[in-house]
Amino acid sequence: MSQVNTTSSPGTSEEELFKQRKFYRLASFWSRLVKEKLLGLIGMVIVVIFLIAGIFADILSPYEMNEINILDRFAPISSDHLLGADQIGRDILTRLIYGARISMIVGLGATTVTILTAAIIGIPSGYFGGKLDIVIQRLVDSWLSFPSLLLLLTIMSIFSRGMLQIVLVIGILSGIGWSRVVRSSVIGIRVNDYFLAAEAIGTPVLMTLTRHVLPNIMAPLIVIYSVSVGWAILAEAGLSFLGFGLPPEVPSWGGMLSGEGRRHMEMKPALALLPGLCLVFVIYGTNMFGDAVRDLLDPRLRGGNS
Repeated sequence: MSQVNTTSSPGTSEEELFKQRKFYRLASFWSRLVKEKLLGLIGMVIVVIFLIAGIFADILSPYEMNEINILDRFAPISSDHLLGADQIGRDILTRLIYGARISMIVGLGATTVTILTAAIIGIPSGYFGGKLDIVIQRLVDSWLSFPSLLLLLTIMSIFSRGMLQIVLVIGILSGIGWSRVVRSSVIGIRVNDYFLAAEAIGTPVLMTLTRHVLPNIMAPLIVIYSVSVGWAILAEAGLSFLGFGLPPEVPSWGGMLSGEGRRHMEMKPALALLPGLCLVFVIYGTNMFGDAVRDLLDPRLRGGNS
């Protein structure tokens, strides 16, 4: 009465089948990204370039991070300074490369905190509902009633200036707002048959959350991640521009715009133009790549092309 599985060769174990399916899905994802999502592919290339520049900044940069040569003050583009030098003789290309490290650390780190915060607040609120949901949402309403920039400046003025403080403040502040989206997604899947069946057979809450809730809210989480990376980088740039971000000697793109870029842009426009272009490219890349990943992983959106 036993039947032979026609989808696999005799002797193939379940673990091998799982690995084969996983490999096929991964290969299919990259194939569709190349064929269907050209803008997403371009965005991924941009993000990878900035990631590599940030990770290997010590190797790729031609000078030390704050190496000063006053004789090269406002030096033009040359073999010694491929993008010129700033008002105290620091190489602009070197500071842009180190700025990529700062921006990517802040962007990816703060966004990870954003996703965790949004999930911790939004999933229980949408799953359990009732009085817990009412209390959580009223607290979220109270938090969102304050202007985000005012909150950022107030909190950063209380704590000392540093990378960890910026990542945590930006991530938590953004995550509280995005918890509304996560909550709505959880409420939307609670009416599905598989969810009701899991509750009917007495599936433990933790198993329901990991097997039925998290996989089905991945699409909005990916969108939140892609959008929040750019917002976090812009928030750090804004804080540095206003003097509440990283110390002046740290070459963040926002600090470059605020310091030498704002004061000396008439004498050397590249001081403001180049870090601004870096911000534009990295935010564009993260948004395009995030949208493409969302479309490819969400079955409801697989028909759309970009």
